[in-house]
Amino acid sequence: MANQDVRWQQRFAQFEKAFLLLQDAISIEKPSIVERAGLIQFFEMAFELGWKLLKDFEEAEGFEVKSPRDAIKQAFQSNIVSAGHDWIDALEDRNLTTHTYNEETAIAVEEKIRTKYFPLLQQLYLHFRNK
Repeated sequence: MANQDVRWQQRFAQFEKAFLLLQDAISIEKPSIVERAGLIQFFEMAFELGWKLLKDFEEAEGFEVKSPRDAIKQAFQSNIVSAGHDWIDALEDRNLTTHTYNEETAIAVEEKIRTKYFPLLQQLYLHFRNK
């Protein structure tokens, strides 16, 4: 089996690509429907890779992580993330957007991504970029 340290570093490289795409999408102030859908998709990818990055890192540190909630809770306890409840909210909204597309929901989630969730992912990005 590959070295766990290498695994989380590989996961960070994947997360970084998705995060930077999301960052570019965030810069579009008045997105079209297609651009909004892309922004939401980039959020879903960045969030998915973000919690998996946490999982891989925590496992390398000796913790057992079985789910996104476990990864988020452990990251909060380890002071990797500071807003545990906001991460859980992001998880719920990510789950909501992956199963259906409703324009009203998309607009509401876009606003949360811009104001609440992107800063969470940015904090995670900065934390691991400096490791």
